Amino acid sequence: MHCFFSLSLPLILLLLSLPSSIPSVSTTNPHHANKQPPINAPKPINTMAPSEAEALFKIMDSMSSDQNWRISHPNPCQPGSSWPGIECKVGNDNYLHVSRLDFGTPPNPTCKKTATFPSQIFALPYLQSVFFFNCFTHTKTTLSVPQNRASPASFQQLSLRSNPALVGPIPPQISTLKSLEILTLSQNRLTGPIPLEIFSLGSLVHLDLSYNMLTGTIPYQLGSLRNLQGLDLSYNMLTGPIPNTIGQLGLLQKFDFSSNSLTGGIPDGIEKLSLLVFMALSNNKLGGQFPKGLEKLQSLQYLILDGNPIHTPLPLEFGKLVKLQELRLADSGYSGTIPESFSQLKNLSTLSLQNNRLTGEIPVGFGSLSHIYHMNLSRNMLGGVVPFNSSFLKRLGRNLDLSGNPGLCLSPSEAHSLKIGVDVCGKNNNASSIQPWKKSQAPSGLSKPLFLFTALCVWGLHQMLSLV
Repeated sequence: MHCFFSLSLPLILLLLSLPSSIPSVSTTNPHHANKQPPINAPKPINTMAPSEAEALFKIMDSMSSDQNWRISHPNPCQPGSSWPGIECKVGNDNYLHVSRLDFGTPPNPTCKKTATFPSQIFALPYLQSVFFFNCFTHTKTTLSVPQNRASPASFQQLSLRSNPALVGPIPPQISTLKSLEILTLSQNRLTGPIPLEIFSLGSLVHLDLSYNMLTGTIPYQLGSLRNLQGLDLSYNMLTGPIPNTIGQLGLLQKFDFSSNSLTGGIPDGIEKLSLLVFMALSNNKLGGQFPKGLEKLQSLQYLILDGNPIHTPLPLEFGKLVKLQELRLADSGYSGTIPESFSQLKNLSTLSLQNNRLTGEIPVGFGSLSHIYHMNLSRNMLGGVVPFNSSFLKRLGRNLDLSGNPGLCLSPSEAHSLKIGVDVCGKNNNASSIQPWKKSQAPSGLSKPLFLFTALCVWGLHQMLSLV
């Protein structure tokens, strides 16, 4: 027994020391081993992946000289000391990733004169939105999208506004930005046609290509953008008709095609846009009859059609668009009378019918339009008595223009109201120039010297008769 104890004690001590020298065996699934860091291992939170940080530094170095970004902000996304014009989010990998970039005006980074469009932005894997406002102003640059590089899956918004040095066409590679929801390329100097590839961006909710120099027609493929809610192609040089496929954009709430050279009529497909709130087609070359189903646009609040050679009577259907707040139909050659149905537009705040060939009287019901604050009926051939009382005239003031209608006149009872461009009924055009007599003037119309001379003659004749 003594011998066994003496042999077992060293063995026991040896066994007790073994666990500290044997490596631990993990029971974790080997496929998830790299996703389960040790409990005590620090997470790389508040830092960026080195490759993404390097890409961001290169973008900033090419765009802005406000400061030395590498030195002043070595950790671009670090809370409390992040760059201006940058937003970051934590990814599933626990790294911070750039989600938004803004360039152009303070407090965002301003752009140096040599700045050109940085296509490297599409290498930022978590980028969601990027904005360039008044950024490319000196050095000519083009919009470029890498063709062979996968765009960020989260990229939703690209906005370039007020960049006078952004020239050239819209690249067809824009179609690689599959997740794009908002594309704003406004107030630049982009040229060429609208690329057909842009209409493959089925996620687009808002498309703004206004204030450029785009040419060609509006492609019929426009109808494929079924999620589109806002469409602005105004102030370009587009020609041809409005495609009838616009009626396929069932979610469309606003479209603006004004200030182009569009021809033809307003397509019948318009009547299907039941959610449409704003429609602007001013300053084009549109003509002909209006769609018969126009009155179906019961959500419409703004109808801007001035500056087109329409040359038809005013459609009665306009008076059935009861939600209208602005109706602008100036400079379009409309003829005939103003429909009485226009008096039913109780929400109307602006009515512009100037410079047409309208005849007849102003509808009496216009005086009951309680929300109206701007009315211009000038330079037509309207006649009759202005049907507005003094309170209506005072409320509109200078925002009421009836000038250039020789047949119109204002009731004498309202003659004291503000000048609205018409004469008082019963007076000629020079009536306003006749001044009343002053109290010092003879009421008989005789001048004072003539009156005295006549009195002296009468007195002299009386003296001569008394001598006889």
